[in-house]
Amino acid sequence: MITQSEITRLLELARKASQNAYAPYSKYAVGAAVMDEQDRIFTGCNIENASYGLTICAERTAIFNARCNGAVRFKAIAVYTPKPPLPVPCGACLQVMAEGGNRPVVIVGCHEEQERIFAFEDLLPKAFSL
Repeated sequence: MITQSEITRLLELARKASQNAYAPYSKYAVGAAVMDEQDRIFTGCNIENASYGLTICAERTAIFNARCNGAVRFKAIAVYTPKPPLPVPCGACLQVMAEGGNRPVVIVGCHEEQERIFAFEDLLPKAFSL
């Protein structure tokens, strides 16, 4: 269960992370903040590259940052962009979130639109797992 104050905090940290995005091609800056089961928060932003396959989404940057710092399971992730549309995570990011049986609450926000909260299963109901 995630509280409204945690949602607000995650969205604010994701908003701040979006300011560090490197998005010269899409012009779509995105920030993410992931909270682990110990309530530690890790952030990330999208980083584009002229060789498009080398681009990484904000969600994966935040999750990889968390994993590098010892976090394993996540209770929530917030994704924010300053301009529409709402930044719903892509399939690759959702699959990374699902690794290890993890199913975090997904919060998306945009400066110009109302935030939305999704149960993970609503976004990726058939996540691959070994």
